Amino acid sequence: MTNFDLTGVYPAMTTPFAPDGSIDHETLADNARRLERAGVDGLVPVGSTGESATLTHDEHIEVVETVVNAVEDVPVIAGSGSNSTREALELSRRSADVGADGLLLISPYYNKPEQAGLIEHYQTIADEVDVPQIVYNVPSRTGSNIEPATVAALADHENIAGYKAASGDIGQISEVVERTREQEFAILSGDDALTLPVISVGGHGVISVTGNIEPERTAAMVHAALDGDFDRARELHHELGPLSRQLFIETNPIPVKAAMEIRGYAPGTLRPPLTELRDEHYEMLEATLEQLEATREASLGLEPAGGA
Repeated sequence: MTNFDLTGVYPAMTTPFAPDGSIDHETLADNARRLERAGVDGLVPVGSTGESATLTHDEHIEVVETVVNAVEDVPVIAGSGSNSTREALELSRRSADVGADGLLLISPYYNKPEQAGLIEHYQTIADEVDVPQIVYNVPSRTGSNIEPATVAALADHENIAGYKAASGDIGQISEVVERTREQEFAILSGDDALTLPVISVGGHGVISVTGNIEPERTAAMVHAALDGDFDRARELHHELGPLSRQLFIETNPIPVKAAMEIRGYAPGTLRPPLTELRDEHYEMLEATLEQLEATREASLGLEPAGGA
């Protein structure tokens, strides 16, 4: 699936843990299959939402392999970034070796390289690993910003296929679109609340946290927007708005793991230093999920359960 189309909805998957903190591979595979059945366009394990920061390298690759083996028809884009080029290259090679169709590469964090260093980092990995790769800009986590000119330079590489935009700066994202629109290069929102605005300026979809919980509605919103039906897309955007906000009311993935637990998709166990969602936020999330479930059939145009 090397030349898959990078448009649509790609849930940034959570990594379920057993009570003892070990990876629950059975639940992980079940969730991969659930999301595939829901109509998402691909899956992204072991990103920030997948708690990659507290996985060992071996665990990281085991998660990728479980997801690859669980699904049939959707691409798997493995998070494989690091603040060390050598480490990112190792994770990228190993992810590709176990069947990842693409890679999501967070920019080096903490050491804050210059733009020339970012170009060298990404080009090194793209030269060595022959699968499509997505440059991931999230300054709130990394402490540095990938500038639009840098993205445009990277887009010239045949293996650098897209950009995950999580800066929160729609002006900057629009400039990236402008600079790359003559190339085969996908711009994916990295912020659920900004997915519709990003598509409106030429984006191609989203790597989504909300898509773990409401994959059908998220996919319906994104594909309506991509098809030019912005009335329908806006309606779904506003339906999903309260959930998208609450999934970031504390550090991601704390709220989404609570939502997975509420929906019965996976235990809410987190690895330290992440902590459980505060009680008042948990109650708000429960109410929002109940409201979304109550309106699901009408929103998606489905027959009532046990209906006519």
